[in-house]
Amino acid sequence: MKKYLVLDIGGSAVKYAKMDEEATILEKGSVKTPLDKVESLIEVIGSLYDQYQDEVEGIAISMPGVLDVERGYAYSGGFLRYNTDVEIVKLIQERCPVKVTIENDGKCAALAEVWRGSLQDVNDAIVIVLGTGIGGGVVINRKVHKGASSFAGEFSSMRLNNQKLDDGEYTWGFSGGARQLSSKVAEVKQLNPDEVDGYFIFEKANEGDEEILAILDEFTKQIAAQIVNLQCVIDPQRVAIGGGISAQPLLLEYIRKNVDSFSDNFGNYKPGVQVVPCTFRNDSNLIGALYHYLTYTA
Repeated sequence: MKKYLVLDIGGSAVKYAKMDEEATILEKGSVKTPLDKVESLIEVIGSLYDQYQDEVEGIAISMPGVLDVERGYAYSGGFLRYNTDVEIVKLIQERCPVKVTIENDGKCAALAEVWRGSLQDVNDAIVIVLGTGIGGGVVINRKVHKGASSFAGEFSSMRLNNQKLDDGEYTWGFSGGARQLSSKVAEVKQLNPDEVDGYFIFEKANEGDEEILAILDEFTKQIAAQIVNLQCVIDPQRVAIGGGISAQPLLLEYIRKNVDSFSDNFGNYKPGVQVVPCTFRNDSNLIGALYHYLTYTA
């Protein structure tokens, strides 16, 4: 069975896996994402390829940003701002002489869930990935919808405050990612931000820490508000929540509670939407990137 090197390039780490065509992860690991320049990212990818070049048929990549997958071009890199107007596939192939595909990370998460995960049995759905920013994917008629310029699902850019529309700090990606949850807890608990991660937050939350539960309620209320906004436009049957913290049942419990609270404002008619965790959680982007590679190169 053919094998592939699959990469999920995030704002803090590049997750990598050797996978087969059935999406079995044979080996996996992660390295730190370089934040200085695109050449450093290419070398990280190249070093990983060097480890597996005798075993893999190609490289499948999930990455942030607005991408032209046909051209292999990054119009923007999301949090990796050096990936702006870059012929990223060409640069990678100059270092790694194999087939290379790229796809947006949120769309990869959606592809994984449609292929083998929590969205196999629905037609219209949304995936929200709580990472460094907010990844996303829109599924319409079981296809990941890209829109006229591949911008569909770029939830990080959604504006949150009508009074400060020109302020980038009031976009969902800037204020609503998992990193912002950790920062808020660190601030309230007067801790070093490096000491606060998802494990710490949910350990304390599950113990009933009232300050952290209040922060979690506010954090999930913002997520719920955007789910309701997206309902008004797309009316999905299901919303799948991804990212590392989606493994926490308490997170989903609070999101559902707040979605129900907002939905009460619809009056007599209350559109229903199921909120579920992504089946593959932190591996969604890897599995979706592989699926994109297999379908794109078929």
